[in-house]
Amino acid sequence: MKVDIELPDDVNASVSHLDLTVEGPNGSVERRLWYPDVTVSTTEADGTSHVTIESAEDDAKTTATVGTFESHVRNMIHGVVEGWEYEMEVYYAHFPMQVRAEDGEVVIENFLGEKAPRRTPVRGDTEVEVDGETVTVSGPDKEAVGQTAADIEQLTRVSGKDTRVFQDGVYITRKPASRGEAA
Repeated sequence: MKVDIELPDDVNASVSHLDLTVEGPNGSVERRLWYPDVTVSTTEADGTSHVTIESAEDDAKTTATVGTFESHVRNMIHGVVEGWEYEMEVYYAHFPMQVRAEDGEVVIENFLGEKAPRRTPVRGDTEVEVDGETVTVSGPDKEAVGQTAADIEQLTRVSGKDTRVFQDGVYITRKPASRGEAA
């Protein structure tokens, strides 16, 4: 089984041992792609670059892994060309909370009147922009962007109170579907 993925003109890929690095106009993404009897390599033919995923095996698990690796590579290419973006909404009814991004972390103050600020790290090369009640999380690595957005949402999780009444929080309102179409 062999899968060839063509790279756009402004994207470069390289394999170092088991790590695939894809670089483009929006940055670079590195990922370890390892599975027995599956090889990932970069080739250049006819003036275009390709990432090749191949395996001599043809069983179900290997075939599924080759498909998974193909999705990872396509997501990496999309990330370094167009990027991934989540939009989040700050909602409060009881206490006006302040959200800001500083020094590689997101800080939420006055959540439900708490004195201590809540903090979570920003993962990878992800950028967090706060504009009033809207928080935008963007970057080239799909997993780092998604995990940062999820961490921010979980940071304002309400426990020990009636969630029908205490709906304060920062919620994901728009996230990318596969290969960047808005969901």
